[in-house]
Amino acid sequence: MKKYIIAWIAVKLTILGVFSFYVFQENSILQLAQVSTSPTPAAAVVDDKIDRPTSNPFKGDLSRYDKENRAENLQIERVMNLLQITEGKTVADIGAGGGWFSAIASKRVGEKGKVFAVDINKDAIKYINERREKENLQNVEAVLGKTDDPLLKKDSIDAVLILNTYHEIAEPIIYLKNLKPSLKKGALVGIIDRNGDGEDHGIDTKTLIGEVERAGFLLKEQFNFVKDSMDYFIIFEMK
Repeated sequence: MKKYIIAWIAVKLTILGVFSFYVFQENSILQLAQVSTSPTPAAAVVDDKIDRPTSNPFKGDLSRYDKENRAENLQIERVMNLLQITEGKTVADIGAGGGWFSAIASKRVGEKGKVFAVDINKDAIKYINERREKENLQNVEAVLGKTDDPLLKKDSIDAVLILNTYHEIAEPIIYLKNLKPSLKKGALVGIIDRNGDGEDHGIDTKTLIGEVERAGFLLKEQFNFVKDSMDYFIIFEMK
C-alpha cells in the first residue's frame, strides 16, 4: 500500500512539474513578444528647443505698419509672385499684427481664396476683425494661435508669409513642425526679416536657415530686394 502511495505522489509531482514547465515557457514567450513590440525609447529624439535669445512680441500701436510706401519698399507684389499667391489660393499671414499683409493678400486671392491672419496677441485678433468689417475683407479670418502652434487646419494652406516675426517666435522649430500638417503639397513658406542676434528684433540668415531646415524644410530661394528695415526674403518648401 505504501508503495502505491509513493508511486501516486511521484506521478502527481511529475504532472505538476510538466505543467509548471509549460506555464513558464508560455509566460517567457509572452514577455519576449511584449518586449519585441515595445516602441524604441524616446531618448534618440533630437531636442527641438533652441538655445538663443528671442525678441519680445510687439504689443504697441498696430496701425504703425500701415504706412505709406511700405508695400513699395518691401516689393510685396513681387513677394507674392514668388510665393505663387494667385487667385483662389489659401494664404497664412503668420504674425499678422494689424493685418497689413492680410488685407493685401485678400485682394490677390479674391473671393475664391482665403487668408488666415494668425497672431498670438488677442488685441491683434480684435484689430483684424474690426479691419475685416471696415474694409469688407470677407475672405480674411483671424486666428488666435499659440506660441508653439499656429492652429491651422490640416492640408489647408498654399503659401505662408512670416513677415518681421520669426525673431519673436520663442520655439521656432517646434512652431514650424506644428505648421507642417496644415500645408498642402507644394506649399511655399516665405520669411522676411532683418539681420540681428535674436533679441534685437532680428535674426541672422545662417541661424534662421539652420533652424528651418531642422524643422523639415528645404531652402528654395534667397533674396535681398526687400527694404523698409528688412534685409532678406527667404523661401522654403517641405522636404
